[in-house]
Amino acid sequence: MATLTLDRRTFLKTTAASMVAVGSGARIARAAGITLGIVYVGPRDDFGWNQAHAVAAKALKSLPGITVVEEENVPETDACAKAMESMVNLDGANIILGTSFGYFDPFMVDLSKKYAKVQFRHAAPLWTPALPMNLGSYFGYLNQAHYVDGVAAGLSTKSNKLGFVAAKPIASVLSNINSFMLGAKSTNPNSTVQVIFTGDWSLPVREAEAANALVDAGNDVITCHVDSPKVVIETAEKRGVKTCGHNASQAPLAPKGFITGAEYKWVTIYKGYADDLTSGKPLPNMVSGGYESDMVQNTPFGAGADDAARKAATAAIADLKNKKPIYVGPLKDNKGNVVISKTYDNLDPFLDKMDYLLQGVQGSIT
Repeated sequence: MATLTLDRRTFLKTTAASMVAVGSGARIARAAGITLGIVYVGPRDDFGWNQAHAVAAKALKSLPGITVVEEENVPETDACAKAMESMVNLDGANIILGTSFGYFDPFMVDLSKKYAKVQFRHAAPLWTPALPMNLGSYFGYLNQAHYVDGVAAGLSTKSNKLGFVAAKPIASVLSNINSFMLGAKSTNPNSTVQVIFTGDWSLPVREAEAANALVDAGNDVITCHVDSPKVVIETAEKRGVKTCGHNASQAPLAPKGFITGAEYKWVTIYKGYADDLTSGKPLPNMVSGGYESDMVQNTPFGAGADDAARKAATAAIADLKNKKPIYVGPLKDNKGNVVISKTYDNLDPFLDKMDYLLQGVQGSIT
């Protein structure tokens, strides 16, 4: 598809005087097949959150009858609504994917009401039945892949100290930290995980400082949960320690120390949406899953993974595909309180409310 020279963010403003308002019943010119619009909050090549979605979008481009329209570096303001609306009006998008938390409410909620014949899907579990039916959510249980990271990391450390750079102590981040620790404990009961929270999703200077502090404290395997792990992985590689990735593949950034990484496999969901639209089936409002649904994956092993780590991680992946539980109670938090009293299925909603660090993790959420 030829690149459009018209800025999508100003499209509606510059054409407002000459356009008739387009609503749910308006005629929208569409090419044959499916046109999917996707909006990113950062650059598509960030080695992280945005790149994970962009990799999936690229895979869709090779499928017959599917056109993909993308815009990157779109902030969580009304700019995202303008970008999405121009994809509907200018490109005839059948479905819009919003990939950043702040896009959802009010922007995607309002657009779904205005364009009832267009499907809107957002990459966080925020949709409820009280919202429009052409709106929905999707997400993957990345903690399962972080568990696999931990399995390999436990066998890759010499100090028994593993470091974790994290953005904010919210449930999804805590789940990744705790799952990584449980994976490490499964192969190396003597291992510990030290976590440092940076305070936000993208603070490169703080991320470098945290990675260096963890290495200085004796942690010889470093992983993270920030939007773009690039700084963390590169810093650890320069310090001569091993790494596990997050969101997308960072293997090229650490040719000596990369072990494996936790990746979303958004293409499974995106292909499902395209197939349903092509066949005329209604799209599900909620789509989620982990290894059992082919929605997460681990990065191919790097030079930092020895044979033992590779074999253990591969076995762990097979177990997760067969729904072997990660959280087997009773488990205590790192203050000594029992927080998980029984064994939970990996997709149990109880685990989505995690507000603690488990015993074995050094750090505080306050």
